[in-house]
Amino acid sequence: MKKSILYIGLITFIFSSCAVIIRPGQVGVKQRLGKLTGSPKSQGIMLLNPFTTTIVKVPTRTVNKEVKLNLPSKEGLNVASEISILYHVKPDRAMSIINEVGRNYEQVLILSTFRSASADVCARFYAKDMHSGKRAVIEDEIKKQMAVLLKDRGFVIESVLLKSIKLPNGLYAAIESKLRAEQQAQQMEFVLQREKKEAERKRIEAEGIRDAQLIIKEGISEGNIEWRSLEVLKEISASPNAKLIITDGKTPVLINGE
Repeated sequence: MKKSILYIGLITFIFSSCAVIIRPGQVGVKQRLGKLTGSPKSQGIMLLNPFTTTIVKVPTRTVNKEVKLNLPSKEGLNVASEISILYHVKPDRAMSIINEVGRNYEQVLILSTFRSASADVCARFYAKDMHSGKRAVIEDEIKKQMAVLLKDRGFVIESVLLKSIKLPNGLYAAIESKLRAEQQAQQMEFVLQREKKEAERKRIEAEGIRDAQLIIKEGISEGNIEWRSLEVLKEISASPNAKLIITDGKTPVLINGE
């Protein structure tokens, strides 16, 4: 019984020493006597000689690297920031990355490239831009510059995210004051536009009343008055009631005889 347990333990030890499991989101590269050999292998089991060979695992899934950094602004201020870099390694370039840079590629390439690109980009913007609608523009510019600097190195920069920006206290107060002034200006513009529309409405209404009065005035001519008087006189004369009509020959005046 003891021998069986010993054999099982020995077999397990030998198997675990001769096989390495590559999990999803990784590739494995064989390093035999200090030299990388073969091609990167994705998820699965890799067999090796434990006395001469080791397996270097390289993550290929998306890595979120958070960095705290003081960014320079166009006016010469230092803006404290917390930034996330999302990137991943191209599986087919894992071997060349380890050969050319080593396992510490994140510190050697990714972070150093990011610091250079972020300083260069942010120096072209004012500090307030990092806290406004231009934040997305700054993120995109840093990402593009990193992609150029890391071209053909085997990395894909997915996103650069400005998670937290802390402006100097005096600048915060200045930005808030400017925003209040802009809001007041917009409100005043709205009031002016409303008053202009109301004045235009009143002008149109007055023109309509004036035009109506002109039409009525033009319709009241001497000929129309005489014609209407004759019609009225005709209607009165047809009435059976006694009446007295006094006229100067132009406009009749009726005195009711009742």
